[in-house]
Amino acid sequence: MKAFRCRVCDATLHVENSLCLQCGSALGYSRDEHALVPLTDGRYHDAGGTVWSVCPQLDVVGCTWLTRDPDALCDACRLTRTRPADDDEVGMAAWPAAEQAKRHLLLELDSLGWRVPGLAEEPDSGLCFDLLSSTRTDVVIGHADGVVTIDLAETDDAHRERVRAELAEPYRTMLGHFRHEVGHYAQWRLVRDPALQERGRALFGDEREDYQAALDRHYADGPPAGWEESHLSAYATMHPAEDFAETWAHYLHIADTVETAREYGLLAIGGVADFSSFRDLVTGVWMPLSVALNQVNRSMGKDDLYPFVIPGPALDKLDFVADLLPGARALR
Repeated sequence: MKAFRCRVCDATLHVENSLCLQCGSALGYSRDEHALVPLTDGRYHDAGGTVWSVCPQLDVVGCTWLTRDPDALCDACRLTRTRPADDDEVGMAAWPAAEQAKRHLLLELDSLGWRVPGLAEEPDSGLCFDLLSSTRTDVVIGHADGVVTIDLAETDDAHRERVRAELAEPYRTMLGHFRHEVGHYAQWRLVRDPALQERGRALFGDEREDYQAALDRHYADGPPAGWEESHLSAYATMHPAEDFAETWAHYLHIADTVETAREYGLLAIGGVADFSSFRDLVTGVWMPLSVALNQVNRSMGKDDLYPFVIPGPALDKLDFVADLLPGARALR
């Protein structure tokens, strides 16, 4: 995450701040400027003369993003197609954490050159989110034709840890869910050129393989022997589409953590885009950094921050998904 500074007093800010704790300035996040900007009476006048207002959902989900229309939701909040009912106390309590994870994802995708379109911009291929409460109905996390479904119960630490243990997963977070499911959207949206599809299938396998049969096989038999030599996780072995989504999620995990470490002075390197290949960043920067961060966590009695080993074939897959984003700029 970017290290933000207050434009009034130069104090350190964090992206979710709606107020500078040092000088008291009200703040809003300008997507166009990639900055937290000071507000006057809830408004921001940019250099071009446009007047911006803070998102109407600031007091509902803690959203600080700015919008041109004071009565309209911001870019981030508009991507939520379905949210919990007002009388669903459990769902409403969980909703802000899901929106925060979604904003984090959008900030990272913006920084990597992909400003994902919503349904308003592209009704047939834009992205939207159904943030559903499983207190009212069963919810299956997933993606289908641009719609990402998230179970708000996953914001609860106890629930998420129980599911993680039941599924023997090394890692499970709300942000991880968003990254993984948007990985499915990225494959559906960005890997459409026949030559690109052929390259992808050579790395991940054929995503047209019967998904239900693969799901049944995975949960009946488990991952194949030796999966650690070619995949980032056991779940990635289930189906080629899951391998792609897992790889995409790890790409975002790595890119975001490296950029955060650089922003806060832990790494003396250029940005992620300055490396000739993502493989070089992973082997030269991420691997030693993740080992150090794991040891820091152990020093605090915590589990490893990044409990994964990256085999050689997974580096090829990471390079593939990383190369998709520069070309996505033309889609904005």
